[in-house]
This record gives sequence, structure tokens and C-alpha cells, in this order.
Amino acid sequence: MNWIILIIAGLFETGFAACLGKAKESTGAAATWWYAGFLVCLVISMYLLVKATQTLPIGTAYAVWTGIGAVGTVLVGILFFKEPASFWRVFFIVTLIGSIIGLKAVSH
Repeated sequence: MNWIILIIAGLFETGFAACLGKAKESTGAAATWWYAGFLVCLVISMYLLVKATQTLPIGTAYAVWTGIGAVGTVLVGILFFKEPASFWRVFFIVTLIGSIIGLKAVSH
């Protein structure tokens, strides 16, 4: 169950990064709402990370959490912010995903 909590925490990390990207593109009240979304996602992500690390090794949990956030943020950038999807970017994202899966596979 804590692996599921950790994955959800990583998705909320992606959410707070996406909110920052949208806030940067916005002005006025819209930017304020995006910053509020950032804070909500940040709090939820951190809370879930704390819950997951109560039973998972901290080094593994933190690496998986940041990895999910990094992969998710790059994918959001490509899909919603028109960032380039070059061969090397995709290649290294795939290797990062492989590393996350590997960390989960060798964790006890």
C-alpha cells in the first residue's frame, strides 16, 4: 500500500511543478489560483511522502518520489508546454523510468 501512496505523492509533485509552469504563463487572479494549486499539491505530496517513508527505506522512497516527479514534469512539459521531445530527452526519461523500476525491484 505504501508504494501506491508513494506513486500518488510523485504525481502530486508533478502537479505542483505543472502549476508553477502555468502560473509563470498567467497574470493576475489566474496566476494566484495556479500558485494556490501549487501549494495544495505541495502539501499533499509532502504529506504522502512522509506517510510512505514510515515503512519504506528513505533513500529508495525519496529517489522514486523525485523520479516520478521528474518524469511526470518532463512529460507535462512536452505535452502541455510545447517543450522539445528530442530523441535524447526521451531516451534519458526511459532510462530514468527503468531506474525507478529497478529501485522498487531491489527494495525490501
